[in-house]
Amino acid sequence: QVQLVESGGGLVQAGGSLRLSCAVSGSLFSVNFMGWHRQAPPGKERELVATITSGGSTNYADSVKGRFTVSRDNAKNTVYLEMNGLKPEDTAVYLCNANVRDYSGTSVRYRTIWGQGTLVTVSS
Repeated sequence: QVQLVESGGGLVQAGGSLRLSCAVSGSLFSVNFMGWHRQAPPGKERELVATITSGGSTNYADSVKGRFTVSRDNAKNTVYLEMNGLKPEDTAVYLCNANVRDYSGTSVRYRTIWGQGTLVTVSS
């Protein structure tokens, strides 16, 4: 069973920093792009935060550029999100996702999987 396991969320004061991690576990052939989204309660749409390809190309939401840095360790199939200068409006559940190539039991497939989410709360 291929899955994503996230860690690193918590409570931090405005201006502080947190580092999120997300590791792919299970039997698979490769991991392609990986990324982070966030969803602030209640009822707001899920927002893309940052993505990174297997080659290291990155993309960021305008709201986090200059403050957040996404990176990955391909040997560990792990993606990180370094968050600095946190603001109260960054408060959300952060979810990682990854596009993986694995075996369905009958064929090789590409699919995008999601983590369970980790809560980041920034107090003012």
